[in-house]
Amino acid sequence: MRIKMRSLNEKKRIVVKLGTSTLTHEATGELDLIKMEKLVRILTDLNNQGKEIVVVSSGAIGVGRKAIGLKERPKELSVRQACAAIGQARLMMVYQKLFIEYNQITAQILMTKYTMINDRNRINAQNTFRELLHMGVIPIVNENDTVSTDEIEFGDNDTLSAIVAALIGADLLILMSDIDGLYTDDPRKNPEAEFVKVVEQIDDKLIQMGKDTNGSLGTGGMATKISAARIATDSGADMVISNGNDIMNISRIMEGEEVGTLFKACKNQDFRLLDYIQEGHN
Repeated sequence: MRIKMRSLNEKKRIVVKLGTSTLTHEATGELDLIKMEKLVRILTDLNNQGKEIVVVSSGAIGVGRKAIGLKERPKELSVRQACAAIGQARLMMVYQKLFIEYNQITAQILMTKYTMINDRNRINAQNTFRELLHMGVIPIVNENDTVSTDEIEFGDNDTLSAIVAALIGADLLILMSDIDGLYTDDPRKNPEAEFVKVVEQIDDKLIQMGKDTNGSLGTGGMATKISAARIATDSGADMVISNGNDIMNISRIMEGEEVGTLFKACKNQDFRLLDYIQEGHN
């Protein structure tokens, strides 16, 4: 029996990031529709409670690749972008079909790093999020892989979700991934690796730990998750890394159960989102 130790139920504005491994079957790479249906039900119920929910969803390239019969993730940029164009439309179709069953309206927002670097675009994006949340809509966000290049891409949705959380002033960021949370070492290689329940503050030692335990089924390993945590916590949001294999972990996190690793908000009074984006850009 889990003991309730955390106080996250009062969080109002929540960003939930879903990795490819959370949305698909490991054996085939096809969408896990049962898990997605549970996800949609949980998010809609949170919205019904008065929470403001934003989803950052991976999976477009994978869905597109499966649709056209490619067995491996394409290396060529043009092929990846074509797969993204196919997959994003199919992914949104599934999301909308599931959400409409619960009478929940969704919206699609596709972003590139240029969206954030350009002052006018960033303000427009911020205003769009604000209006959608005010309307009770759940925005579904992804990187615009169809037009992104190495120079303007975020590179992974861990980073994108943290930037979105900072942009909209979220209270909480939940990263659903293929791991239980933060360990002192890679638990798949080192059985003596210790699980970290709470991180009070991100320091150089923790950043190095993330580099040493880097590894994930998606594009973002632990290093990117700690980098995302630095953006989120400096902006004033708590962040939790949890295992997406059990989608009910989202509900458990919101109910205060000790699920995953909690990175506590540590508001940086000098926080300026553009500095973090340009830091990653250089």
